[in-house]
Amino acid sequence: MKQIKILGTGCPNCNSLQENTQAAVAAAGVEAQIEKVEKITDIIGYGVMTTPALVIDGKVKSAGKVLSPEQISAFLAENA
Repeated sequence: MKQIKILGTGCPNCNSLQENTQAAVAAAGVEAQIEKVEKITDIIGYGVMTTPALVIDGKVKSAGKVLSPEQISAFLAENA
């Protein structure tokens, strides 16, 4: 099972990234646990200075932009 984290404080872009991630996971048919990380100290712990950010299996894949479901699916496929 993949561990996916959405790093962000709850802004509209963070929410969009979470929705796009859920859509990508559903389309890919993978098992994943999606967690929202909103505490600034936890976000900084990943070395992320701009949100939203996407973390898959402990690795930051993107920061500072809203990825499309297709872009997220590509990350899921490379880690399959």
